[in-house]
Amino acid sequence: MSYLLVSPCRNEAKFMRRTLDSVCKQTILPKKWIIVDDGSTDETPEIIEEYVKNYSWIKHVRNDDRGGRSVGPGVIEAFYKGLERTDTKEYDYICKLDMDLILKPSYFENLMIEMQNNPRLGCFSGKPYFVFEGKEISEKCGDEMCVGAAKFYRRECFNEIGGFVREVMWDAIDCHRCRFLGWIACSSNEPAIRFIHLRPMGSSQNGILTGRVRHGFGQYFMGSSLLYFMATVCYRMFHRPYIIGGMAMVYGYLRSWVRGERQYSDKELIKFIKKYQNRVLLVGKKRAIEEINHSRADLWLKTHK
Repeated sequence: MSYLLVSPCRNEAKFMRRTLDSVCKQTILPKKWIIVDDGSTDETPEIIEEYVKNYSWIKHVRNDDRGGRSVGPGVIEAFYKGLERTDTKEYDYICKLDMDLILKPSYFENLMIEMQNNPRLGCFSGKPYFVFEGKEISEKCGDEMCVGAAKFYRRECFNEIGGFVREVMWDAIDCHRCRFLGWIACSSNEPAIRFIHLRPMGSSQNGILTGRVRHGFGQYFMGSSLLYFMATVCYRMFHRPYIIGGMAMVYGYLRSWVRGERQYSDKELIKFIKKYQNRVLLVGKKRAIEEINHSRADLWLKTHK
């Protein structure tokens, strides 16, 4: 079992030592870890070099300063800047890993065991938690999504879906495309693969509300129906930041709709996503995902005998 880590990062000096240390303590170490510094202006490059000197499997790639953190397309561009520095055929698994996480020592070993036991499992992760007032609090990620901060892919699946879309909703579109092709994409709340997210999910360099507006645009870009989107907004209003976070999502979606912003170009996949979303509203996510995974099993078997 061999895996490749690629970590786009910018100005992560505050958090990255904890991520670096937790990866270096894994029970099964990565074959290679490519860390792409996307134009950091803090001590990030110096910290990476410290670890490069001590661990031969850590590689450092530097990008020019783009003038600020660029989530979505900028992050994925940096990811591919690292991925192109190696031959992916050398690895069984490929992981896009953020530099603001704390992983348990057996995190990657447990992921690979689960994926070996289920050949259809193409994309997998644990659940993220953040620490608030000394308590670990779930970020409420659904079981149907492999978490964007720690996307762990079977190489074959990653290649079949065509990798990541270079836009804000890349970390949802990829999971939908996995299921569209018959693969299973999910996350698990098993204690052994839970991880700590040091920066709250959905936040941004300009604050969590900016992140919620961005999420609203992302739902629009992905082609989500307005009815389904409003249902997710109602759910989010009961989580921090209460009420206003959901309203920021609505603003991001409606602003994009009024402006006529571009949407994801794969119309067949958008149709597939909307059908799934409508089914969720009727029977819930768990049953909707079970139905999709069951109905597309033959599709996967035909191409993976």
